[in-house]
Amino acid sequence: MRRLLTGLLAVAIVACSASAAPTATKAAAPKPGAYTGTIGRALYKVDIPAHWNGTLLLYSHGYAAPGSTLNATNSGDPATAQWLLGQGYALAGSSYSSTGWALADAFNDQLALLDEFGKRFAKPSRTVAWGHSLGGIITAGLVQLHPERFAGAVPMCGVLGGSVGNWNGALDLGFAFKTLLAPASALQLVRITDGKANNDLAQGLLRSAQATPAGQARLSLVAALGQLPGWFNPLAPEPAAADLTAQESNQAQWIQTDFSYEFAHRAELESRASGNPSWNTGFDYGAELAASPARDEVAGLYQRAGLDLTADLAALRDAPRIAADAAAVAYLARNVTFDGKLGLPVVTLHSTGDGLVVAANERAYQDVVQAAGDGGQLRQAFVHRANHCIFTPAEQVAAFQVLFERLDKGGWPATDAAALNARSLALGDALNGGGLPGSGLRVKLGPSFVDYQPAAFPRQFDTRTARP
Repeated sequence: MRRLLTGLLAVAIVACSASAAPTATKAAAPKPGAYTGTIGRALYKVDIPAHWNGTLLLYSHGYAAPGSTLNATNSGDPATAQWLLGQGYALAGSSYSSTGWALADAFNDQLALLDEFGKRFAKPSRTVAWGHSLGGIITAGLVQLHPERFAGAVPMCGVLGGSVGNWNGALDLGFAFKTLLAPASALQLVRITDGKANNDLAQGLLRSAQATPAGQARLSLVAALGQLPGWFNPLAPEPAAADLTAQESNQAQWIQTDFSYEFAHRAELESRASGNPSWNTGFDYGAELAASPARDEVAGLYQRAGLDLTADLAALRDAPRIAADAAAVAYLARNVTFDGKLGLPVVTLHSTGDGLVVAANERAYQDVVQAAGDGGQLRQAFVHRANHCIFTPAEQVAAFQVLFERLDKGGWPATDAAALNARSLALGDALNGGGLPGSGLRVKLGPSFVDYQPAAFPRQFDTRTARP
């Protein structure tokens, strides 16, 4: 993730004497270059361009697995960073003080970095927050909690349904999987004692289920409850709606990915929150399936396997439910639940085929922002592509251009798919090709913006929602 390189000149000398009035003070301009440092346990990285325009872009990185090495980064990919630097924007980003679901640390560490930037370099004329994935929810959280520090924000592929709703959604996947495919197993859904062993068990059970038509049908139900797309490979076309086999195979790959959070990384979250913050008491899985875009696929695979879908939904209805620990819910709600009060312009970016942070997160954010009366401050852009946080540099730059125009001119430019695709194409081959961020692949892709409205978020939880 991210970079900043070159800045300005510098020097301000304050002349003062006891017998004469002080001369006017000129603010020092920061020296261009790449800088690193530490604030407490957090590392940071700063790049200042040669002709800094006064705007600082504060980058929040995505999820780092518990126990992994702390790394500071200030952008998502080199090509996007170089464009931003070339336009005069400075870049900064923190590693955060810890790994895992580190939102509380991230909020503190990113604000500390803003303070450090002002002391070590210069006070920005304005600051824009941006980030990917977990960094997306951190970005949205920063501008909600501290709007006075920011002029705007660009959360990309963000967990914008909030922490509580998304971890409840992870519980739904695990609960349906264990109830329907491994009811007698030792699989732990919450209060996990050994995350690695628990996930290893889940992955083995998943492989066994995928080997039979009955298992595939039930896995499609698990996926539908979480709105997991039937599309995984960003370089392959989206499977046709009638290709149930391909859709389910792709969903199984998403389940494999998502299980590491539900069955392994949840242990770190529970330690951080001092208890279990997720519940499914009183939740109607039948209604959730009826609202899912994948309901027809599930019906078709159940029919093909000779299974009774009604019976399986009854099994989910009647299975013992899981209650949350109130203090843990309160912790997760603080870090963070959205209230929809923006007060500044926000542009979001998401792919339609994201099965790690599903596109319905954008609908959840849209709903609470509109309910708060701030819909005019929000623009949401969607890219028709599979997988998580895989955008071309041109698509990301187009999102920034929209925000910068809104900040500079006071009104929104066109943000329909045609306008955004035209913006992206105008940026040239260098930003529309090369390395595809998030994939490790070098390919050329044209812009793929699409006019899109996600389905309702399955586990909506915002500040309007009553606590369990």
